[in-house]
Amino acid sequence: MKYSEMSKEELLTLKAELDERYKDSKSKGLNLNMARGKPSATQLNVTMDMLDVINSTSDLKAEDGTDCRNYGVMDGIPEAKKLMADMMGTTPDHIIVYGNASLNIMYDQVSRAYTHGFLGNTPWCKLDKVKWLCPVPGYDRHFAITERFGIEMINIPMSVDGPDMDMIEELVSKDDSIKGIWCVPKYSNPQGFTYSDETVRRMASLKPAAKDFRIFWDNAYVIHHLYDDKQDEILDIISECEKAGNPDMVFEFASTSKVSFPGAGISAMAASKANLDDVKKQLTIQTIGHDKINQLRHVRYFKDINGLKEHMKKHAEFMRPKFEATLEVLDRELSGLEIGSWYAPRGGYFISFDAMEGCAKAIVAKCKEAGVVLTDAGATFPYKNDPKDSNIRIAPSFPTPEEMALAADVFVLCTKIVSIEKILESK
Repeated sequence: MKYSEMSKEELLTLKAELDERYKDSKSKGLNLNMARGKPSATQLNVTMDMLDVINSTSDLKAEDGTDCRNYGVMDGIPEAKKLMADMMGTTPDHIIVYGNASLNIMYDQVSRAYTHGFLGNTPWCKLDKVKWLCPVPGYDRHFAITERFGIEMINIPMSVDGPDMDMIEELVSKDDSIKGIWCVPKYSNPQGFTYSDETVRRMASLKPAAKDFRIFWDNAYVIHHLYDDKQDEILDIISECEKAGNPDMVFEFASTSKVSFPGAGISAMAASKANLDDVKKQLTIQTIGHDKINQLRHVRYFKDINGLKEHMKKHAEFMRPKFEATLEVLDRELSGLEIGSWYAPRGGYFISFDAMEGCAKAIVAKCKEAGVVLTDAGATFPYKNDPKDSNIRIAPSFPTPEEMALAADVFVLCTKIVSIEKILESK
């Protein structure tokens, strides 16, 4: 029965029962963390033998003869460029291979635009106003970067097909202070949505008023499927921008952070030749080269895109039961009550839950009191301000499936209690 259709007396009786269950949960002394999309130790163990592919007796020359122990090769050894290009769905001539984190590349690109400008355009620090489009809910670390540079962020609603393209097209065509948009196009953070073909083509065909407008295409979960037989696919944004006559409008990012080791993977950016040449001018000042031995280690371990895909099946074996355990509890306990909605993703690292308006902060706080830590309510919006106080990001990756089921039980209990309290306010 829908909670909204229950009488005040029925709700008070139910709440008293739920409060007793909550006291019992608190007495268990749980300590479960679902705050961040962090791989579990079992996932990290899957890649341990990567550390054995290179040792002191190994030939440390790349396929073009480069000695990976020495300085040089700013844009990455050829075989690493090929591996990352195949993962991202583009070609090696579009690629620069960096260090261990794509987030660092994104920060660098915003910083570069801010201090020096893109392709000869005015540095953003010299402009009166810089704005940025932010599909919401979205990735908190993206928003932290643009907030760091004082860039005004504009919320763009998301749907299962991607961000609201009507709104995006309207805004960028009329306002030359809008300089970019954050996108997690496949298995988005946190909802797990994948942009439709139409959305990708419309994104690539944008006609922004700002010549230096850039799509920041963070393809973080491009090969992070949960199922062999149910996988989302997405068009290559690089080639779509080329077809639309906008080759310079996009920077695409990816890494092996949740493929190999989060602290010791390799990352890459894909972009047009003009953009890459522009970046390399500054990279020559910024670095003498990234870790080529690590690039070589990754290529020799995975060998090619097929090796990457096979490796991701091992990760999925650990991830899938955690997602399914969480979703089973949500479906069993909350379906039909109309106090929350959620989406069952086919990949990625998160489950997005939308509570009743005005309830997210209270639910997260109540979960924490019972020993279950979630991402702070509001974190999935710019300035940590969810205007509806509704969205909660659940990260199932770190706990065991059994722990996730326990955590989900606490979560739905807290959701029920807070929702009843909210409904009672209006009765």
